[in-house]
Amino acid sequence: MSGNSIGQRLVLTSFGESHGKVVGSILDGCPAGLEIDETDIQKMLDQRRPGQSIITTQRKEEDRVEIISGVFRGFTTGAPITMLIWNGDQKSKDYENLMTLLRPGHSDYPAMIKYNQYNDHRGGGRFSGRLTATHVMGGAIARKMLKNTLGIETNSYTSEIGKIKMNQEFNNDMVKSIYDNDVRCPDKETAMKMREEILKAKKEGDSLGGIIKSITTNVPVGLGEPIFNSLESDISRAMFSIPSVKGVEFGSGFDGAKLKGSENNDVYSVKNGKIITKTNNSGGILGGISNGMPITVRVAFKPASSISKKQDTIDIKTKKPATLQVKGRHDPCVVPRAPPVVDSLISLTLADHALMSGMIKPVL
Repeated sequence: MSGNSIGQRLVLTSFGESHGKVVGSILDGCPAGLEIDETDIQKMLDQRRPGQSIITTQRKEEDRVEIISGVFRGFTTGAPITMLIWNGDQKSKDYENLMTLLRPGHSDYPAMIKYNQYNDHRGGGRFSGRLTATHVMGGAIARKMLKNTLGIETNSYTSEIGKIKMNQEFNNDMVKSIYDNDVRCPDKETAMKMREEILKAKKEGDSLGGIIKSITTNVPVGLGEPIFNSLESDISRAMFSIPSVKGVEFGSGFDGAKLKGSENNDVYSVKNGKIITKTNNSGGILGGISNGMPITVRVAFKPASSISKKQDTIDIKTKKPATLQVKGRHDPCVVPRAPPVVDSLISLTLADHALMSGMIKPVL
C-alpha cells in the first residue's frame, strides 16, 4: 500500500494493522538536539488510548510506546526516529463474518476490491482508527519541537456531539479543562449532555458523530508554500487522513459563504506594536500563508460505521441481500478520542512548514 507517509522535510511514515503484532511510526527529518523520551509521547497516547471509559471502545490496549532508534542520551540524533506499540487485546474472531458481509458505511468493500481481498480485514486493518496512534507518536515530537523553538501550541477539543453543541467561546483558561472529562469538552455542563447522548446511542446499538475544534496560537507570519502546499491544503490533507473525517473548515468556513465581504473581512489593527486583525474569519491563514493570528480549524467526524444495530447489507460471495449485526468492541462515538490526533497532525504539518521555511534549523 502506498500513501503511508506525509510531509516533505518532516516525514511521518505509519505502519502496522489493527490486529497485527505492532503499530508504529518512523519520523524522518527531525532536527538533532531535541530533548525527548517516551514520557513526552506517552502523555498524548494516554489521551487517545481506548478502554478508558464506557463511551469508548472497550478494547483495552496499554499503548506503551518504545523508541527504538533516533534518540540517544535523551536527545534526537537527526536520524529517523522509529517508535513501536505492541498490540495486545485483539479479538479477531469477531471479524470472521466480515469476510463476506459488507459493513454499511465502512471501507471494507472498496478495500476488498482494490486489494483483491489480500488486505487484512481484522479490526479494519490499515483502515482502523487504531492507526491514529501512529499519528500521535510522531505528532507528540512535532508538538514539543514547535513549543520549544517557536512557542507554537495547538489545543483541540470536542465542540459538538450529534446535536449537542458547546456555545461558550473557548479561552486560555479552558485549556486545562479539556481532559477533565471523558468527552474532551472543556465546558462541564455541555460535556455532561454530550455524554448522555453517546450513552443513549450506545444503548440503542447506534453511534454518533461530532466536531473537533482546534486552535493554534503563537504562529509566526509566513508559514505555507502556495499554491499546492498552502497551509490550508496541507492541514486539510492531514485531517482527512484520520478515519471518519468528512469535513474540514477554517475560520468562518461555510458560514462565511453567507456573509458579505464587508462582514467577513478581517480589519487590521495594531496591538502592542504588532499588526493583528480585529476578527479572525480567515482562521489565521490568508492566501495559504499564516498571517500571525490563531489558526482555527473545525473537523467533522461521521458516526462510526460499526454498530450493533441490525442493518441490511449484501453478501459479497453470493451477491444476495443479507442482514448484518456487527460484533466486537467499537466506539459509539470516535470524537472523544480525536483531540490528541488532531493536535498531532496539525503540529506535524506546522513543524514541516517551519523546517521548509528555515524558521526551525536542522540542528536545534
